[in-house]
Amino acid sequence: MRRLKKLLPKKFRKESVEIPVVRLHGAIMSGGNQFSKNLNLASVAELLDRAFADKKAPAVAFSVNSPGGSPVQSRQIHNRIRQLAEEKDKDVIMFVEDVAASGGYMIACAGDEIYVDPSSIVGSIGVVSGGFGFPELLKKIGVERRVYTAGKNKSTLDPFMPEKKADIDRLKKLQLEIHQVFIDMVKASRGDRLNETDEMFTGAFWTGMQGKELGLVDDIGDMRAVLKEKFGDKTELKLIAPKRGLFGGRSQGVAAMLGAGVPENLGANLSQGFANTVEEKALWAQYGL
Repeated sequence: MRRLKKLLPKKFRKESVEIPVVRLHGAIMSGGNQFSKNLNLASVAELLDRAFADKKAPAVAFSVNSPGGSPVQSRQIHNRIRQLAEEKDKDVIMFVEDVAASGGYMIACAGDEIYVDPSSIVGSIGVVSGGFGFPELLKKIGVERRVYTAGKNKSTLDPFMPEKKADIDRLKKLQLEIHQVFIDMVKASRGDRLNETDEMFTGAFWTGMQGKELGLVDDIGDMRAVLKEKFGDKTELKLIAPKRGLFGGRSQGVAAMLGAGVPENLGANLSQGFANTVEEKALWAQYGL
């Protein structure tokens, strides 16, 4: 029914249409606390439910700006958007800002259509794992490392031990499986719009203009102009924002904000928040941002 309505000339449509808009911005990581705002299913589930609950809206628009992160959380957000779109019979229109790369592009693929800025970054269809190695550090400072395990594979890729070929081979096998899941999702989403090349699934990324040529996105366009073109000049955008708590932050409940357990967890939360910030900065830096 919604597709038939869009075929009507604008003069026969309703005077105004309100389109819910959800912002999906940031690195994609599980967890999070009051010092970090990670993008994951738990952090966006309520926003998605509210956006798709608008019975009069023919579509839901998304503003995506993410360098990627957790493949699991990316896929869960993608799948939840598609589930709601089918349940509520609504179109999903994605608009990329600076970047939709890796897991960010996986989320964008939940859209029936994807629009970008000419200078947006899209793609990076691959899987990466990173870490550090300090095999000589403890010896230099006079510390002996003691690790006891049950199971020969329990301790793998220990940063204080030399790399083992078996550990690397096992990790590569996992990466290839995850990579194939990503490739299958892109092909299922984009279908015959893809102009597949040898580099498309290598982890390479492109500008919005190049992404259009490759079929990774549908067209160049900004949210307000595209939505007015689709649904009429009187189309209004309704931002679906997180609910605010007592002191203006995201609502976590009064007990969470004022509870006696906050001081003893403060150090751990600060440390985790710092680690997440460093990781997020590294994800953005891959794309010059």
